[in-house]
Amino acid sequence: MTEEQPGRGETREEEEEEEQEEEESPLREENGEGGRGAPEPPQEKVPEVQEVRVPEAPEPPEGGWGWVVMLAAMWCNGSVFGLQNAFGILFLSLLREFGSEEDEDLRFKTAWVGSLSMGMIFFCSPIVSVFTDIYGCRVTAVGGAAVGLVGLLASSFVKTLGPLYFTYGVVFACGCSFAYQPSLVILGHYFKKRLGLVNGIVTAGSSIFTITLPFVLSRLLEQVFNLNIWRSTGYRIWAFGIPAALYGYFVPYVHLMKHVEERFGEDANKEVLLMCIGVTSGVGRLIFGRVADYVQGVNKVYLQVSSFLVIGLMSMMIPLCNIFGGLIAVCLLMGLFDGCFICIMAPIAFELVGSDNVSQAIGFLLGLMSVPMTVGPPIAGFLRDRLHNYDVAFYLAGIPPLVGGAVLCLIPWVERRRHQKEQEVNLKMLDQKNNQAVC
Repeated sequence: MTEEQPGRGETREEEEEEEQEEEESPLREENGEGGRGAPEPPQEKVPEVQEVRVPEAPEPPEGGWGWVVMLAAMWCNGSVFGLQNAFGILFLSLLREFGSEEDEDLRFKTAWVGSLSMGMIFFCSPIVSVFTDIYGCRVTAVGGAAVGLVGLLASSFVKTLGPLYFTYGVVFACGCSFAYQPSLVILGHYFKKRLGLVNGIVTAGSSIFTITLPFVLSRLLEQVFNLNIWRSTGYRIWAFGIPAALYGYFVPYVHLMKHVEERFGEDANKEVLLMCIGVTSGVGRLIFGRVADYVQGVNKVYLQVSSFLVIGLMSMMIPLCNIFGGLIAVCLLMGLFDGCFICIMAPIAFELVGSDNVSQAIGFLLGLMSVPMTVGPPIAGFLRDRLHNYDVAFYLAGIPPLVGGAVLCLIPWVERRRHQKEQEVNLKMLDQKNNQAVC
């Protein structure tokens, strides 16, 4: 046997050790124990964090239209709490109106009207905050003002103290709450540096109204409670039936010219139509004014009913006229019965409330007429913009006169019943006097 050379054996052992190290190196790399030359394990990429910039709120303008907003908020604040603070004047009027010497709790019951109203203004405040955040200051305030108006109008019809708890103490107060709170919130959108001063001016509105309203209310309530035009059921029907009929009344005067241009071209002699309305309206006032002298009592209302019927039908006929001559005929009839409607307003007022109260009766009626006369044409314009023609607008404009005319038909029936009851009461009083005289 040949002996192995020592150098060669050592070389073989070194090779075996190197092979063993090569086998173990992957394991060390997996366990993170690599040497200097071992590659580092791949690192996960950390997503870059992008900065999200929140848009900064616009700086308040510190003036401009903000001053107009401040005045409007001041008026709102003053009207709400000025009325509340002046309730003592209303309290005296309510005691005179609904008072009875036999009622020992009259002041207790009447005081609830004012206290309930003041309490509801603050009770509704959390709800108003939610509405303001959702719908904004403008919508919330306008909606509240509308509700408050409904509450006051409804309060004018009550004949006993009980309904005032709801109409004045709840409905009117809720409307005031919805109108009042946004008037304070909106100020921060227009002022920052002067916000304290502006709030002081706005809240001073209640002081100004508290100073002036007691004198104004005293004079107004003396007239209102002396006249009592709202006690007449016939007048109430008349005062709300006519405005209900007028939502489409002013639509032809505003939109008829544009409708003619779209239907017959810009060269059409559209001015003739307004001339026809004006001429026959003047003639109608003379004719029906004379006719009204021959109609007895409140039956004059039937003349207004007929005028609204014709005006409504003629409004609906406008889109159906495909020849210009047809439109001329429609305008002639519309003008004629427009004169009828206008000329007999005063005679009907005299029949319903008497000569002493006719001034306020007509004044309130004309005031109520302002709302439908204002909103009718914009609604018609909106329909034209959406539907691209005036047909639907004129059809809808003819509906309110028909509805209002139907409501007015109730007045003669209501007045006959009132006169019958008065006659029965007078006969009973006469019988009692005669019986006492005999005894």
